[in-house]
Amino acid sequence: MAPEPAERAAWDAATERPPLSAWRDTLPGPQVDVAALDRLFRAASARDGVPRPAVREQTPALLADGLHYESRIARDGVLATRSSGVHDLFNALIWLRHPALKWALNARQVADIERVGPRLRTRGQCALTHFDEAGAIVWIADEAVLACWDAHDWTGLFHRHADAWGRQVAVTVFGHALLEHAVRHAHRPTAKALVVRVGAARLAARGLAADALVGAWPEPEAALAQAIAECRLLADPQELRPLPLAGIPGWHLRPPPEAFYRTEACFRPLRPGRRYPPPFAC
Repeated sequence: MAPEPAERAAWDAATERPPLSAWRDTLPGPQVDVAALDRLFRAASARDGVPRPAVREQTPALLADGLHYESRIARDGVLATRSSGVHDLFNALIWLRHPALKWALNARQVADIERVGPRLRTRGQCALTHFDEAGAIVWIADEAVLACWDAHDWTGLFHRHADAWGRQVAVTVFGHALLEHAVRHAHRPTAKALVVRVGAARLAARGLAADALVGAWPEPEAALAQAIAECRLLADPQELRPLPLAGIPGWHLRPPPEAFYRTEACFRPLRPGRRYPPPFAC
């Protein structure tokens, strides 16, 4: 079924701006075609040699196996996907682009489900879910920028150091709920970010655009995935730090005034006693 004209117009407008502009070459449209997604998965796995689950429509017959969503992926290699709405579409597309990270999250979730049961949630599961739904990876090579972020100096992070974005700071939007939000809402939410320290030359070699967006970066993502699988990352939600996506330079038609970073509700002060872990080194 073809999308309504208004739905298609909203979709097209959203994919012209970050973060969905990083997905323009992949996004099939606002309608979910489960069989087409599965073909994309098979083709991607043939290209890069990284397995991905089979994409199957979530039906009563599929759910009759009684398995937890994550357990079905781990045991049967089946990604239950609803054909209505775009939430599951974006989840599938994250699997398409970042399979190593998604497998690591899945393995950890399944291990904790087996340990505490499906009705309880560990601190680790909360961290994994926060990252899966609303996560971002921030690749950073500038200590001055990091110091601003540590202090919630949003003016420093986004305004004074605006020129660092796309050169010494970049972002991969990973959370599929963030991508869904980009279609449904005009404002940009706050991501829950993992910070990864990379060398300036390595980041510069990516040839980033002014929006500072990184699509897939398989080599460092593999290191992140291993650290997640080994519980060296995402053991606790407090490892994640807020990144107000509205602040990222290059995501605005015109640069906001300095006051924007002091008055908008998303730019919150640092809570007393809050400290963030150091960046993960790749």
